[in-house]
Amino acid sequence: MTLTDWLLIFLVIQLIHFLGTWKLYQKAGFKAWEAAVPIYNAYILTKIMNRHWGWVILLLIPVINVIMLPIIWVETLRSFGKNSALDTFLGVITLGFYIYYVNYTQNVHHIKDRSLQPKTVVGEWTSSILFAVVAATIVHTYVMQPYNIPTSSLEKTLLVGDFLFVSKFHYGARTPMTAVSFPMVHDTIPKTKVKSYLPKIQLPYFRLPGFQKIKRSDIVVFNWPVDTVNAFQQYGDGKYYYKPIDKKSNYVKRCVGIPGDSLEIRDGKIFVNNKPLELPQKAKPQYSYTVKTTGKGLNLKTLYKALDVTDPAYGLNSDGRYIGDVYSKQNERNSINSPVNTFVLSALTEVSAKRLEKLSYVTSVERIIAPKENVEPLIFPYTGGNMANKDQLGPFYIPEEGKTVAITPQSIPFYKRIIEVYEGSEMNTTNKISVSGNQVLLNGKAVTTYTFKQNYYWLMGDNRHNSEDSRYWGYVPENHVVGKPVFLFMSFDKNAQGIANKIRWERLMTTVGGDGKLKSYRYLVLLLIVGYFVFNYFQSKKKNS
Repeated sequence: MTLTDWLLIFLVIQLIHFLGTWKLYQKAGFKAWEAAVPIYNAYILTKIMNRHWGWVILLLIPVINVIMLPIIWVETLRSFGKNSALDTFLGVITLGFYIYYVNYTQNVHHIKDRSLQPKTVVGEWTSSILFAVVAATIVHTYVMQPYNIPTSSLEKTLLVGDFLFVSKFHYGARTPMTAVSFPMVHDTIPKTKVKSYLPKIQLPYFRLPGFQKIKRSDIVVFNWPVDTVNAFQQYGDGKYYYKPIDKKSNYVKRCVGIPGDSLEIRDGKIFVNNKPLELPQKAKPQYSYTVKTTGKGLNLKTLYKALDVTDPAYGLNSDGRYIGDVYSKQNERNSINSPVNTFVLSALTEVSAKRLEKLSYVTSVERIIAPKENVEPLIFPYTGGNMANKDQLGPFYIPEEGKTVAITPQSIPFYKRIIEVYEGSEMNTTNKISVSGNQVLLNGKAVTTYTFKQNYYWLMGDNRHNSEDSRYWGYVPENHVVGKPVFLFMSFDKNAQGIANKIRWERLMTTVGGDGKLKSYRYLVLLLIVGYFVFNYFQSKKKNS
């Protein structure tokens, strides 16, 4: 939506409010015109409702203001004696238009300095639920959001089944772009196949100031830039779907390239500005390895545990045919005693690979590296050449806001989606790139340079051969950044036997960032919780004494 569209909607809302409340403003001792002045009318309304002026701020916060509307409708009715359950129901179900009926047909009187205690059980429950939703939505949208790790792309650092808190304020909280949506859910209302938002009502991108920038090797939660598929929206009909930026699926990866970097992947290793990428101690990149044994058999369950391998491994026979899925029962898959002597193990760290080499029945361990001549058509930007495969990419430039690059038929594949989508349609701008001979045309006009409007990042998983990341869909725009994972509060291993064993106790209440081993704060958290209840207990006794 354009600025003009938003201005028109804002003026219509003000007109609707004025027409439905001007008599009520007069009955409360104010002037009719005060119901028509934007923002000021909200301030006067808080006086009429005997509420704090801070409610005006809540009405200006995207998404929160939508939740506040039914509260305003109900509170306005109560300010003029309409306290019954029916009044509350009609106020909400008519989207506030019941106030028109009261304004023009009812001889009501303003209750000055009214009690803010609800008169009915329904009213009390309604107020409590709405205020709880407002508070939770503020925290969820602008402070901290819970997140679950669904895949093994950041294996060793973040495990499948980890539940963590994502900070919205480290990089600066992004204000919602989808103005009307169901609170505290993502793209679909739980247990349904119904969209949780109205896609056409979109606000411009804005981010509050943060206290740090995204650094190389940071783990980042972001909206998947190319998410237009039904698999993530659960609609199940295989069609293309437009999704607003903040309703695209949440992904978590490690930032390996920041704006202005030159990035290259050589034999599966990342180089930034021609230097090896420095990773924190907690980060443990994993690769796939071909393992050959003496043919005396291989106990996979024991091997996985010894090497800390959690991804499934597949056995290969000497002819290169997969045999891993031959064993239908778990106990049969755990041990292979056959002439097979060649295996492929995925998600293996280099340290684990070296330990594996030392086993007496292992004859060789070789990391699988795709050669440069093996061109993968699904690798960004889908042109082959120097962007060959997941192990051989670049070098290429990561765009930086305000920086200008040369645009040629050879370079345009890297920037076409940026110009047309991220800085085009998603910013309410119509951009169309085409190539005519040796010229690149932007909206029909020849261009030789382009200046970027925002920063971009390159994000990848530590599990290099089992991660859908920037290698497959390109850059992540800054306006797609959600936040920074900071605290791991729960971790479940669904494959473990027994309820107690399913909880990874050593990971509870630990920080995500930093070097070295996991540091748990679970005892401190437990102490604070106990202290809270003890404090409340003595406070209640003090009040009753």
